[in-house]
Amino acid sequence: MQPRHRVSRAGIELIKRFEGYRRQAALLPDGRWTLGHGHTLSARKGAQVSPDDAEALLRYDLIAIAHAVNATVYAPLTQNQFDALASFAFNLGLENFSGSSVLKRLNEGSPIQAASAMELWRKAEVAGERIVIDALVRRRSAERALFLTPEGGAWTPAPSPILRPLLDTDAREIVPRQTPADVITSMTGEAVEVRRSPGPATIAAEAVTARLSTLFQDPNPEPLSKPSPFEDEVPFFLRTPEPEGPPEIDPDPVDADEPAGDPQGADLFDLAPGLDAVDAAADGGILSVIDDMAPQPFAPPRVRPLPESPQGGAFILVVLAALGLAFFGGGVFWATQARPMPQTAWLDPQVVGWIAGVTGALFFAAAAFFLLERLGQASERAARNRP
Repeated sequence: MQPRHRVSRAGIELIKRFEGYRRQAALLPDGRWTLGHGHTLSARKGAQVSPDDAEALLRYDLIAIAHAVNATVYAPLTQNQFDALASFAFNLGLENFSGSSVLKRLNEGSPIQAASAMELWRKAEVAGERIVIDALVRRRSAERALFLTPEGGAWTPAPSPILRPLLDTDAREIVPRQTPADVITSMTGEAVEVRRSPGPATIAAEAVTARLSTLFQDPNPEPLSKPSPFEDEVPFFLRTPEPEGPPEIDPDPVDADEPAGDPQGADLFDLAPGLDAVDAAADGGILSVIDDMAPQPFAPPRVRPLPESPQGGAFILVVLAALGLAFFGGGVFWATQARPMPQTAWLDPQVVGWIAGVTGALFFAAAAFFLLERLGQASERAARNRP
């Protein structure tokens, strides 16, 4: 007769780690109350429990779990295997544990397959949806690791140069096809609340949205006209031009009667303040001056307004669609029901029916095309009018 096991300290710590601690009783969706480390038998509204008392209640709950594992498992177990099975059964419930493939594999003498079968119990219902839970995946992994840990550290060596691992395609069902969802359970309050936490996909989507918001900013930003104490350090092509007053009048204008080529006369081009000479002929030719600091007038592009929908357009589309359906239905019916003429003429009733059916299909397609065009123009017009 195999010895009867009790849950050791390692098993208790494993259960406490994944069950969490609830100081105040909380209401479950099925009407029961829970507190401590998943205790439900004596929990009631308003009850509170300290950490030491919560562990005492857990030890009390594990009495039935240990008895059920000892009674249903006929294969010899180590203490680590028993602790892992106790945590597994406490999480599943005794009814699910008694019908699980883990217990069947153990009683068949296949402990490795039993440990692998633990990985299949990883789903739960959240908001009416049955999904893979990240916390359950981690718990199954920890229980499986404890189950496979030998006592006394007597590990069987498996050197890599000799036992090179190969892919096992038979174990594909162990890997969840659905992405595990990370959930958050409230450990305070009088009601149990379970909600999904933002996973990596949600965080990545928020980062992309923030990046796009910086790239596509308001098309009409406020002008950067505030003076900056570091204005001298800003390149001239990034500075905002200041509004200039009326142009200064040269106090010594050029005499109109003086020949333009007189070297003793005034210069033809007096550079105003802020202007740069860009190009000048080597032999005293024309001097080209470009004022790249003066504000240039900006004319906004003219947007051609969309044509307004004509009155009665919807009625025309309805009539066109109705004619199309009538021609199509009547033509197909006439072509399938009419008897062929004995003569070999090409314009027999069947040909007329098929021509009418094709014409009706074209009418209906045209009505659908014009309807989609009207809807597109309406949506574009609404987008333009949106502030």
